[in-house]
Amino acid sequence: TNVAAFDISLGCSGYVYGIYAIKGFMEAAGLKNGLLITADPYSKIVDPEDRNTTMLFGDAATATWMGEGAEWQLGKAKFGTDGSGAPHLKVSNGIFFMNGRQVFNFALLKVPAHLHELLAESDLTPDDIDAFCIHQGSAAIVDAVARRFEDKPEKFLKDMVETGNTVSSSIPLLIEKHVLGSSWKRVALSGFGVGLSWGSAIIYKD
Repeated sequence: TNVAAFDISLGCSGYVYGIYAIKGFMEAAGLKNGLLITADPYSKIVDPEDRNTTMLFGDAATATWMGEGAEWQLGKAKFGTDGSGAPHLKVSNGIFFMNGRQVFNFALLKVPAHLHELLAESDLTPDDIDAFCIHQGSAAIVDAVARRFEDKPEKFLKDMVETGNTVSSSIPLLIEKHVLGSSWKRVALSGFGVGLSWGSAIIYKD
């Protein structure tokens, strides 16, 4: 086959990193169509006896087509990494471990500021964003991040009752369910987790 295929292992921030990795790859190689597939079967690594994780995560997979004719296009993006936090989210001997409090603190410290910086660098304000699709790590995380946007907390989508935390699939699931087919013109994305890593972006349609 002449189709290029490669993996990006970044868990909950993987979708935002992935769409820009594919965008750059396609532009550099002169390719017209790309497909980003997310799939994190955490049921294979979550300890069923660990109530901190077994009740939180769900398995899911998505596919996102990327090309010049796509309805939604990629705008500006920002990324960040803090390797000192790697022990808070890791797999040891085939079992997943998460320090929930540290991950919550990390998300609250990094994500709101990162989104505000991205908006400022894009000459935008929260008023210019129709919706915020951030990683659905937990309802508490989404609510806490939303409260840092005092004027527009209602713009933060929250939809995980039936799916739980689906890792890299949580953002594209939000996009499929709430963004595609909507009248919205500009949406902000933010993924954060393993690494520790985080990535935020603006997507838009004319």
